[in-house]
Amino acid sequence: MRNLLLSAALIAVPVASFSMVEMAMSTGAPGASAPQAASLGDMSPYETIVSDTQSLAKKGEFTAAEKRITDLETLWDKNAAKLRKADPSAWGVIDGAADKAFAALRTKSPNAKSVMQSLDGLQTALADPVPSEVGAVQKVAGIAVTDKTGHALPCEAMIGQVRDTLGSKTAPQAVSDLQAKALERCNADDDTRADAFSAQALAMLNNGGAS
Repeated sequence: MRNLLLSAALIAVPVASFSMVEMAMSTGAPGASAPQAASLGDMSPYETIVSDTQSLAKKGEFTAAEKRITDLETLWDKNAAKLRKADPSAWGVIDGAADKAFAALRTKSPNAKSVMQSLDGLQTALADPVPSEVGAVQKVAGIAVTDKTGHALPCEAMIGQVRDTLGSKTAPQAVSDLQAKALERCNADDDTRADAFSAQALAMLNNGGAS
C-alpha cells in the first residue's frame, strides 16, 4: 500500500517483461484465533477519511471518493513503519483492507456495491484489526514472503534483502532478471509477486548463485 516509485539505482538492470510466477507456497499449520491486537494508537484520522469516502461513494462521486481515499493512503504510508512495529498483525489487517478499497475505487468503472463493501471492510478493520488466525507464514523457494497473518512482506524490504545478500558480488543474469521483475511489480504495488521474484533471487544467491 503505497504510491511507490523505487529508485532504479536499487538494481541497475533493465526492467524485463515477465510471466506469472508459479508459487509453491508452504504454509505453517493454522493456529488458534489471535488475541486482541495491541493498540495502534488513535485511528480516528483514518476513520474520518473513510467516512468521508463512504459519503462520496454513496452519491456515486467515485472520482472524488478516490481522491479522498488517497489522503488515507498518504497518511498510512507516512506512519507505516511505526504502526507495523507497534503491531505487525493489526497493521497487516488494516493494510490489506485498505488495498481492497483502493483497488475497488481505482478500477476503470467502479462498482458501487464493491466499493461500499470494501470501504465498510476497511472501517471495520480500523475499529477492530484482529486477524482470524496466526501461523500462516507462506514461503517461495524456502524464503518467507508473508508475515504470520499471511500478509505479504513489504516488497522494498525484500528487494533490499537481495541487494544486501548480493553485496559487491556480480549477479548472474538469472538473478538480475528476477531483481528487475521484482522492482517492476513493487512499483506497481504488487507486493505478492514482487516478493516471489525476490525470494527466488535470494534462493539462488543462497545456493551460491553469484561470484
